[in-house]
Amino acid sequence: MFKIFGWSFAITAVAIVVAFFYGSWEAVALVVILGILEVSLSFDNAVINATVLRRMSDFWQKIFLTIGIVIAVFGMRLVFPLVIVWAAAGLGPVDAMRLALNPPADDAAYFPDGSPSYETLITDAHPQIAAFGGMFLLMLFLGFVFEEREHTWLSWLEKPLAKAGKLDMLSVVVAGVGLVLAAEFLAEDDKISTVMVSGVLGMVTYIAVNGLGNLFHVPGEDEEESSSGPSDLAKATGKAGFFLFLYLEVLDASFSFDGVVGAFAITADPIIIALGLGFIGAMFVRSLTVFLVRKGTLDDYVYLEHGAHWAIGALATILLVSIGVHINEILTGLVGVVLIGLAFWSSVRRNRRLAAEGHADEAKVTV
Repeated sequence: MFKIFGWSFAITAVAIVVAFFYGSWEAVALVVILGILEVSLSFDNAVINATVLRRMSDFWQKIFLTIGIVIAVFGMRLVFPLVIVWAAAGLGPVDAMRLALNPPADDAAYFPDGSPSYETLITDAHPQIAAFGGMFLLMLFLGFVFEEREHTWLSWLEKPLAKAGKLDMLSVVVAGVGLVLAAEFLAEDDKISTVMVSGVLGMVTYIAVNGLGNLFHVPGEDEEESSSGPSDLAKATGKAGFFLFLYLEVLDASFSFDGVVGAFAITADPIIIALGLGFIGAMFVRSLTVFLVRKGTLDDYVYLEHGAHWAIGALATILLVSIGVHINEILTGLVGVVLIGLAFWSSVRRNRRLAAEGHADEAKVTV
């Protein structure tokens, strides 16, 4: 356990020390709160990551856990907000960072000269961010529920959806209708076009990465095909491993959108956000992913993957609804935790029932 989570605890300690010297105890408190927020929001992310990571070779697993964490910490939690400000206000990276580190003295949304603050620019860009991330995650969820599989968790719902999934391109049709409804009824008039474009880009990104994964699918695999990733690649190497790595990074980015935007309800300081969401939150999510892979948790508790995908569906819905309605980040995190918790409990009950019936080996059949 310590071997898996040791680095996370060590980096957490470093982040807390840095936060103290950066902004005293107030900064420490904010960093810890943001770390907890990220872990609670991203538990389902860890489960989904594990379903894909276990199909990658040791080399690509190490790449994801090293280079991938650098991208997660600096790319999504520090650079991404600056890119939003650059795109929204036309400011260069240096000016965007200066704007972020120098908020208005009275903490208002605008400076005395009428120019918007860093936090305001990020908040204004939320509809586009939510549309992209929401559509990417919705496509992932629909790809899962529209696929027939040996085990079902919510059988009364999953079996009819799997039958309906035999219709070609049904996930694209459903996602497209959802995007049109979200843009029409939730987006402000001047945001409709940008929401539509962002949502379509989210769909295209998923389809492109999914297609690349299938293109480099490793032939001759015995494992059941699954739509929880681009393709069910057993110990994927080379180009197949690279595209699984790319898929995981895009997936992580989609999951991090709500956390990054939600963090601005707590603080607009990019350094504190990077320390809390990145160095603490993202590291623990990576460690949790490794734990699930190394301990074979997904094999032992076969409904966890189902619960994680339903949590993804809920998160995708929340992101799309948040285009026009503010939704508390605590609710977002709780939905995922509750669904995965219920799936875990269902898995435990299944294992106990099979053991009592003398089918202990079946209790560890993979999904």
